[in-house]
Amino acid sequence: MDEEVDPDDANVNLILAQESSELLSILSSQSPAVIMKLCQMMPGFTGWNINHPAPSPAALREHIKAMLEYFREASAADCCNFLQSMCILCENIPMHLESRLMSLAGHANSVWENSTPSVTDEKSSSPPSEQQLIKRPRIDHWEQYIFAVMSFLTRRWEQLSECLVREVPLENVWVSLRAANRGRDRPDQTPGSADRGSRTPEPDGDYGSTESRLTLETFLQGCAGKVTVLIGQSGSGKTLLMCSLAQQWARGLGPIPSSFLFVLLEFRQLNLLSQPLSLSELLFRHYLPPKGGDDEKRAIVEYLLSNPEQSCWVLDGYDEFHSKLTRQEVQKELLDPESPLPVADLISGLLNRQLLPGCTVMVTCRPRDVTDLDGIPDKVGQLLGWDCHEIKEYVHSFFGVKGHAANRALGVQAADLLLSTRHLLAMSSLPVRCNICCICLEHLLLEQRDTGMAQKQEERRSETRKDAREIEEKGVQMPGGARGKEGSLGGNHAQREDQGGRRRGSEDIMLPPTLTQVYLTGLTAFLSRDPDKRGRKDPAKTVTPQQSIVGMLSQYRSELCELSQLAWKGLEDSKILFMEEDISQDVLHFSVRTGLFSKVELRREDGMLVNSYCFIHLTMQEFLAALRIMTSQDVSDTQLTKRFSLKTRWTTKSDQRTVFTDSLHLYVCGLASPRCTQALVQLARTSGGAGGLNFVQTRQALVIKLLKKLCHSNTLTGPKILELCHCVQESQDHQLAQQVLGMRPTLELRNIRLVPDDIDALAFVANSVGDNGIGLDFGACSMELECLDVLPRCQYIHYLCFRGRKYGDKFAEKLSSILPKFTTLRKLEFCGASLTATGAACLASALQNCPAITEINVSDNNLKDAGIEHIADVFTKLPGLVSVMLGRNNSSLKAVDCLIRKMTSCLNIQHVHADGMKEVTVTFSQNSDLNGHKTKSEPRISLLNQKWSQLEMHKLAESVARCPALSILDLSGSQWDVETLRMLTQFLPTFNITGKIIVNDSCSSVEDLVILTALLPDCPAVIELHIRLQIPAQVSMVFSGRREKPADERSKILCLSCCDLLPADLERVWKSLGASSDITLLDLSSNCLGCKGLRKLLEALPRLSSIQEINAHNNNIGMEGVVMLAGALCSHNNLTEILISHGGRGQVTLKFCPDRSDDKQQMKTFRMNNSSLLPSNVTTLCRKLVQCHSPLELDLSHSSLTDKAVENLLKVLPKMTSLQRLNVSHSITSTAAALMLVSCLTVSQRAMSVELRPQTESFIHFDSVKAEHASCRLTHFSLNGDSLERLLGILQQGPHLSDLDLSSNQLEDEGVKRFVDSLPELKITSCVNLSNNSLTQQGLLDVASTLSTCANVSDVEVSLRVGERCVIWFTQYEGCEKTLSIRESSLEREHLVRLAEIVSVCPSLTKLQLKNNWLQSGWIGDFVKVLNSSERGFSVSIEECWIRSEEAVSLVCRCLDLNSNIQTIKVHYTTLHLSLMKSAELTSVSGDSADLTPSMATEKIGLVDCAVEGHQLASMTRIIQKCPLLTELDFSHNSLGLEGAEFLCSVLPSLPHLTSLSIGSKEACGVEKLSEALLQATALQCLNLSGHVIEDSAAQIMTMMLPRLRSLNLSHCVWSAAGGLQLIKALGECVSLEGLCLDSLELNEESRVCLAQSLRNIHSIRSLKLNKIAPAMGHSGANSVLHLLPALEGLTRMEEIELEGWRMADVGIELLTRLLPVWTQLRKISLSKNLISDQSGDKLLEALSSCGRLEELHVSDNNLGDLTAARMALVLPWLTHITVLEISENRIGREGSVSLSKAIMCMKNLTKIHLTSVGTSELCAVAASLAHCPLVQDVGLGWNNCGDDVAEELARVLPLCQKLTRIDLESNSVSVLGAEALVRALQSCPALQLIRLWRNHISPTEATRLHLKERRLNFSST
Repeated sequence: MDEEVDPDDANVNLILAQESSELLSILSSQSPAVIMKLCQMMPGFTGWNINHPAPSPAALREHIKAMLEYFREASAADCCNFLQSMCILCENIPMHLESRLMSLAGHANSVWENSTPSVTDEKSSSPPSEQQLIKRPRIDHWEQYIFAVMSFLTRRWEQLSECLVREVPLENVWVSLRAANRGRDRPDQTPGSADRGSRTPEPDGDYGSTESRLTLETFLQGCAGKVTVLIGQSGSGKTLLMCSLAQQWARGLGPIPSSFLFVLLEFRQLNLLSQPLSLSELLFRHYLPPKGGDDEKRAIVEYLLSNPEQSCWVLDGYDEFHSKLTRQEVQKELLDPESPLPVADLISGLLNRQLLPGCTVMVTCRPRDVTDLDGIPDKVGQLLGWDCHEIKEYVHSFFGVKGHAANRALGVQAADLLLSTRHLLAMSSLPVRCNICCICLEHLLLEQRDTGMAQKQEERRSETRKDAREIEEKGVQMPGGARGKEGSLGGNHAQREDQGGRRRGSEDIMLPPTLTQVYLTGLTAFLSRDPDKRGRKDPAKTVTPQQSIVGMLSQYRSELCELSQLAWKGLEDSKILFMEEDISQDVLHFSVRTGLFSKVELRREDGMLVNSYCFIHLTMQEFLAALRIMTSQDVSDTQLTKRFSLKTRWTTKSDQRTVFTDSLHLYVCGLASPRCTQALVQLARTSGGAGGLNFVQTRQALVIKLLKKLCHSNTLTGPKILELCHCVQESQDHQLAQQVLGMRPTLELRNIRLVPDDIDALAFVANSVGDNGIGLDFGACSMELECLDVLPRCQYIHYLCFRGRKYGDKFAEKLSSILPKFTTLRKLEFCGASLTATGAACLASALQNCPAITEINVSDNNLKDAGIEHIADVFTKLPGLVSVMLGRNNSSLKAVDCLIRKMTSCLNIQHVHADGMKEVTVTFSQNSDLNGHKTKSEPRISLLNQKWSQLEMHKLAESVARCPALSILDLSGSQWDVETLRMLTQFLPTFNITGKIIVNDSCSSVEDLVILTALLPDCPAVIELHIRLQIPAQVSMVFSGRREKPADERSKILCLSCCDLLPADLERVWKSLGASSDITLLDLSSNCLGCKGLRKLLEALPRLSSIQEINAHNNNIGMEGVVMLAGALCSHNNLTEILISHGGRGQVTLKFCPDRSDDKQQMKTFRMNNSSLLPSNVTTLCRKLVQCHSPLELDLSHSSLTDKAVENLLKVLPKMTSLQRLNVSHSITSTAAALMLVSCLTVSQRAMSVELRPQTESFIHFDSVKAEHASCRLTHFSLNGDSLERLLGILQQGPHLSDLDLSSNQLEDEGVKRFVDSLPELKITSCVNLSNNSLTQQGLLDVASTLSTCANVSDVEVSLRVGERCVIWFTQYEGCEKTLSIRESSLEREHLVRLAEIVSVCPSLTKLQLKNNWLQSGWIGDFVKVLNSSERGFSVSIEECWIRSEEAVSLVCRCLDLNSNIQTIKVHYTTLHLSLMKSAELTSVSGDSADLTPSMATEKIGLVDCAVEGHQLASMTRIIQKCPLLTELDFSHNSLGLEGAEFLCSVLPSLPHLTSLSIGSKEACGVEKLSEALLQATALQCLNLSGHVIEDSAAQIMTMMLPRLRSLNLSHCVWSAAGGLQLIKALGECVSLEGLCLDSLELNEESRVCLAQSLRNIHSIRSLKLNKIAPAMGHSGANSVLHLLPALEGLTRMEEIELEGWRMADVGIELLTRLLPVWTQLRKISLSKNLISDQSGDKLLEALSSCGRLEELHVSDNNLGDLTAARMALVLPWLTHITVLEISENRIGREGSVSLSKAIMCMKNLTKIHLTSVGTSELCAVAASLAHCPLVQDVGLGWNNCGDDVAEELARVLPLCQKLTRIDLESNSVSVLGAEALVRALQSCPALQLIRLWRNHISPTEATRLHLKERRLNFSST
């Protein structure tokens, strides 16, 4: 600071001269009025007129200069008066200058006060004297107060320094600069669980790098007038440093000038100020009150407010403040310093410059609280931890301060121990922990010394006892010689080796392994200082450290309990300072006596000084609080859980403020270790001595549980993970450590300051995983080099990453010294750092000793070329390398060339990739070794976005030429000139390339293109050349590699698309190609050739003898060029296809095939799509195509064809004799044009089919000769009256039509009526489709009438539901049976009457189907009443959902009453079936007789499965009695019950002709009552009793009637063993039995033997059904049932046999195959679910070849495969009667599918085939074979994973299968593409009713769309 002026030696004029420059600046800023007053002190100064404007600033400055010059030469008295006046009148004079001038002027005035002023008058001199009396005292009071503060702070330091171990020089304290966060929040930047592995951006500042490391003294330089924040961990010495800074200020030293007022405030004391107070009250009442009264206070405050820059406010320990400070985002007005405000607002005002703007402010806090101050500080620094040198220095100071040699010897020993023990050394980087470690070591060493002396005394007493003790204590020695116990405190021996071996006396020290145990030992050391109880220990008794701790805690249990309670209460209340009344006097004196308490002077709110106390450090308070938590039941589990949370090192401004504790959770975790249990029990036991072991162990278990929960959390950030590692280390629980890493195989730490203690914690956790290994990712973490010394303790690291600019060469050099110690390291990343070649050399040297390394990443450094070469040198020494990343290293192409040259010596390099120099990566293959064995795939080189010169290209080419075979050389993005490119092409033949060379975005001119084109003839290895010059430019050269072919088979591809080629450029290209004729594909698309270029291309065709395809898209070729192409198609034999779009301006493709004259002429195609064709264009084009003599397809689809254009087309069509197909899809829009095209049928006799639909597929097919039959499909047009008439005229003149489709043409009833009226005049052989023409019921009846008006109409199908259907079928045979089907048409009574009339006039109508037409019962009766029948009979089926139960019975009765011609009538489920036949035997009813005579010829009545109950049959008694000729009754699958049996018993006697009775039941019911009636039905031949319970009595009766039966069904019957045996024995007497069904019966052994015997006797059997009888027999049933097969040997009349579910396997099939040759009449065989193997299936099919009449083959659910399918291909073609083939659920493969297809081709009578789940999806061949089955109706291909290929094949064959009604494709892989193909095919398949597509690859949305488009597609599960 400035030296004070001695007034005695002062020369006022000289001082004025010295300060003139500063005074000039000060005076220039004052108002003109002040300047005028000062100038008036000069004689002769007249001033300036106040009425005139003030002088300009320049003029004013001249006045000031003149004034200063004058008083510089004036007398001393005048000069003093001037200075006094200036100080009083002027503002903003710096304090040091004002104080100096006022002091000098005042002294001078006292000397010259009696002298008369020479130049000033009385008026001018008197005011300054009066004002001096006001201002001078203010300065004096200010200076006096500063001296008082100095004295106060000096005394405070003297008290504090009494306990210091050493001095605290600021120049020896190191600080790391941190970037001051000015106004933005920095959140946690560690990746969370959702984005693990992503790179975290680095913070703005480079925290903690060696370059930002400086001393605290340097850091504080220039802090005047600014806000400075110093952060540090708890225990880093922040408070002590601030006190030291205050002491230096008081001594006139340090960075704070002594003229400043130094205010040191502690937040822990500010917490006690609860009332609002002003700034002066804060200063005088709380800090230091002045000695004077209010005047002095007022003067000090006024001076402070006038000169705020003269004050320095140090605010210590913000982390201990209860409130939270906030930054003012918007600058607010200044606060009133005299207004009372809360303390937090006062502090915020100081920080935000709302109070004392310009003052110096310093704040200390912990790192996590600094975010509260974001945007406030101008500078932020963080205290660095101690290094080894500082720790050692402190330890020597600690022991040396004791003063005698013994303690100094202990110091050497302690320092030796501490520096050689890793975990203690790591802890000691924090000053407070270093102090505790010293206290702990001192205690242990003194204990050892005392124990050693006691041992020597004991040895002198008894040598024998000594020998015994030494033997006993071998193994683990402890202080005192006692053996350690499990769970004792302290675990690690201090193991250190020196040059001279171990130091005697230190090798047996048991050192505590954790921070908690260090504090526990330190607490014991404090307790041992108690002078009142010292020496009570028996010196002769040897104790271990554990025993010493336990004993000490037991001795001071009551004191510790009270202290721990106080510590806990302090933490609960956020309280650090305690008053005397807070604790008992005994414990207070004890705490001060032992050093656990420190006394602190505290000024209360009223200003009074009182004594308060605090623990020696916050960490000790936290430790004692942790003891309270673990030992007291007063602390609940909830309180513990609430306090147990991990501390983060990052906080944001929005975080809730927490208490000042940092280590509580660590101590709690440490005390949860079993090693602390005994110590805790001493404090937890009750006063009566009862133990607290259970409580302590329970509390420890709770802590471990909380830790486990945190270990399994996946949301912890990096700082919290690190804190968790510390907790787990404290607990010493290795299982917990494993769980930490179970969720996090890689620990990611970002932007954290790390100390050795942190690395030590990581090592404890990392070493728990064993060989599994972990990864450590340090991202921009600040760490000193000492941390790397600790890092090798992590033994199982497989991934190590250092990312951040702070990591440079020194760091790399240090890292290199430890890298070989990581024997499991596989991946190393040193990226985004400051590494140079020097550091890279170190790393490379170290990596050679890391054989397990597979990945290296040194990108984003500054290696340059030399550094990359260093890294490349290790490639050959690390055979396990997978990848090396070297990008962004300020390197050049020289480095890349080095990497390429390495490929010759390091043969496992797979890929060298360089994108500019941003990305440089080398990847390696593991499929080769270094001995030269070739890799599975060749390596590749990618050098992207490089700038090449000729010389560099020459070097590259030489290097590549020496490389082994390369698959790809990628030079995309290169910048070069033509000569450089030419250099590359010259070397290219020397390259060994197997794949291709890519040079995208590298060539841009036609010159480049010509150079590259020459490669095709000049370099035989180049087989493809692709060039695109337009952006994005793409160039690639494909090499033949190892695919070399003979010269005559060699083919090459040249692609020159998007190159802006002009016609003239083609000449250069042809010249470059030379005589090359092996080009097979030429792509010239997207150029500028035009018609002129096209002509040049066509002229060059003869040169291109091997050409297969030419692409000339987008070359602006007009109609002229189109005609030229049409001419070329006609004149060039090998040109087979031309594709043109958009009139030649879009797609233009020419396709060629070899010109083979020996083959028949190939089809040629001319496609012109998406074009607008004028009528003249059509004429010109077609006339040109007339010259084509090869079969031709003309495709004009998706084009615009006007009616005139179509007319012109029709004129030329007859001349186009080679035309085979005309495609006008999506080109016909008008009905007129469509009708003109239909007229092709009359214009050209070769027309085979016409298919026309607007805006969709439309074709006309032509035959080579005159077509016998044609087909016409004209749909979705509008056929009004004129159009329809014109169409009918065309059709009447045309040839015979096989089918005519006029659906969806808006014909409506009128149009349909007109059409059906003309049907007799039309020549149609198959069908007419009139669906979707808006028919009503009237139109329906008109269509139905065709059955009577047209003799050749055979069937009519009509449905008026959504998706209207109307189809008329024709036959060529006269007198054929006719069918009418009407569904869902909502018919009314009058419609039925009209329908009956139509039926009555159509004698050949044999079948009428009415389904779901909403008919009522009465209407049906009326309809049946008027029905007549022809001689041949007539059947009607009516299905309505209400025909059930009683309604069904009533309807049957009504129909029989109303029509006596009904021969059979039956209701099955909901369908009424009846047939009518005229009978000659009918009699009439007698008019005068009351009794009905027989009047009905009804022979069959049935009510089947229609929910009829027995009581509902009573009404039928009358009807049945009217039917004496009744031969069949069928009431199966109902619930007749007892009432039904009574009904049958009542009617059976009246039915003498009844031959068949079927009463199979749905529910089990007895037949006892019915059995006697059955016995009386002597004509009965067929009986069905399935599902009944046959009692023994009934069985007895039935045995008498069985012999006369021809058919018997006892399936699912239930009987007793005796009853069943009776019936089966009776079967042997049924010598006339032809049909027997015994499905699902339970047969015991005796019954089975009896059945076999009975079957041998029934030679008349034709149908035998024994399904599913084997499972009922238990495990041996399958084998037992096989004994039935030999019994079938004599049944030579067998026509139908069903043996499903026998599980007969190969043995049974072998027996069966012996029988089959005898069954020559067999029509059906069912062997499903019989475990038939593929081999047995082969034998079965071979045996079936003798069954020439076989119609149905059922072998599903077996194990049949390709072998059986192959046999089917041989056998089935000879079985010409086969109609049903069921082979689902087998294992047929692709080959079997092909075999099946061969068989199916020959099955002309096949109607049903099911191949569901046959084991292969390759069923295309099967689908194709269906085209040879004209009668097929039902096809099942579900559950085969079939794709679109099968669907498309089915779509192709559907038009050929006109009888097909159902296809099942459910659960396959058909997509929308396949479904669309089926939709298209359905248009020509009117008979097909359903295609199931459930569970295919079709979304619900698409399924709905397709169903609406075609209702026959079913996407539901039913």
